[in-house]
Amino acid sequence: MEQLWSGLGIFLDFATIIASALAAWFWYLASIQTIHRVHATETFDYHDLNRIIVAINRNSIRNRRGALASALAAALLAIDLAVSG
Repeated sequence: MEQLWSGLGIFLDFATIIASALAAWFWYLASIQTIHRVHATETFDYHDLNRIIVAINRNSIRNRRGALASALAAALLAIDLAVSG
């Protein structure tokens, strides 16, 4: 029975590390996509507005995924501490 709890603790440790790395990756993806500025000589039309809205939505999705992965890592760490303590 002791080996089962030890194995569960090790599994939770690795799951926490993976979830933290996943959160960092999603936030990295959200931060690398920038919105290109329109030059002063160009006209701002609905194509540009659509491009900006799509970029904002994609960043929102990536930030949401990063937050969920971070919450999962915190929950796994809490469970690990409850099991081992």
